[in-house]
Amino acid sequence: MAAFQKAAGIRFRSLELLNLSFVHRSASNEHGGRANNERLEFLGDAVLGAVAASMLFERMADRPEGDLARVKSVIVSEAELSAAAATLGIDRLLVLGKGEAASGGRLKKAILADALEALIGALYVDSGFKTAFDFVSRLLDDQISSVLANRHQKDFKTLLQEFCQRSWHSYPSYSLVKRSGPDHDRVFWMEVSVEGVKHGPASGKTKKDAEQAVARIAFEALCPEE
Repeated sequence: MAAFQKAAGIRFRSLELLNLSFVHRSASNEHGGRANNERLEFLGDAVLGAVAASMLFERMADRPEGDLARVKSVIVSEAELSAAAATLGIDRLLVLGKGEAASGGRLKKAILADALEALIGALYVDSGFKTAFDFVSRLLDDQISSVLANRHQKDFKTLLQEFCQRSWHSYPSYSLVKRSGPDHDRVFWMEVSVEGVKHGPASGKTKKDAEQAVARIAFEALCPEE
């Protein structure tokens, strides 16, 4: 915990609170209702959103609300938060139930993103809003710069959906082609249909990842200039 705090640039008064931010509900379920990080995650999500909105309000002073909302949706997305969590080493500190750990829970984006939000919530409870604000600001600064410079990992599902709505007032349709591998190392293959034309398939460790991958194939085929 000491090494983690030093690397993250934070310092908790309550190590118990810090530890709680890493306890997944799968662990609490296996230990008769032990406390988990879900309440802290709820709080951290609100703090994260407030800090992100404040930073974008200052850095995008000449941009309309819609642009701010789009950038915010990227920087607080599951993909971005899970990557930040992994960089901080949260994956190594997660407290998971045996089943979740065996199924690769330490690598799941949703669990990592939720734990980072719980950490933010715990820091807010432990040390107040300013300390939490400073920590989140450091996390988001580079991400905001990347998005504004168009260097970020794009949400191709959203881009494809928006393109379909603009062009045909319709939505892309995703379908599972197959799944392979053992339970602890599944690979999913998805394809997407746009106006009756199928694209893909593409694979991913989760259905969401596979959908993103095939959405990218379709979007780049339909919108090569973008």
